[in-house]
Amino acid sequence: MKKTVIGLLTCLLFVTGGTFRVSAAAAAPQREKIVQTAGRDRLGEFAPLFAEANDDFLFGKVWNDPSVDLRTRSIITVTALVSMGVTDSSLKYHLQNAKNHGVSREEIAGVLTQVGFYAGWPKAWAAFNLAKEVWPDGAAADK
Repeated sequence: MKKTVIGLLTCLLFVTGGTFRVSAAAAAPQREKIVQTAGRDRLGEFAPLFAEANDDFLFGKVWNDPSVDLRTRSIITVTALVSMGVTDSSLKYHLQNAKNHGVSREEIAGVLTQVGFYAGWPKAWAAFNLAKEVWPDGAAADK
């Protein structure tokens, strides 16, 4: 068995030109691997180093760090963005990401209300407008 695994890895290294990466997601199948290409897609030619840091470090390493679950990480990110007054498309993306990771409409309303008291009412108000687009009224599913 051990020789078979070593043989397969040797073949893989040969086929891939000597490089291959083992994903942390493979070790923990219950956790999805976050993959991001927005940096390269939008800024790759203009700011390649920034794009690489966004895609490979922030989303590749930080978002895939298992020390904080994706649901909690999403709530932290939304809270940080609102606290800084970032209420553009990046906040909407992270609100959708929070929804995708199980944050309900009621929970995001509670989070944004809490943030409003500590980070500023106008910031929370702006965030609520985006959240209403992600969790529309009358939606069949709350999540």
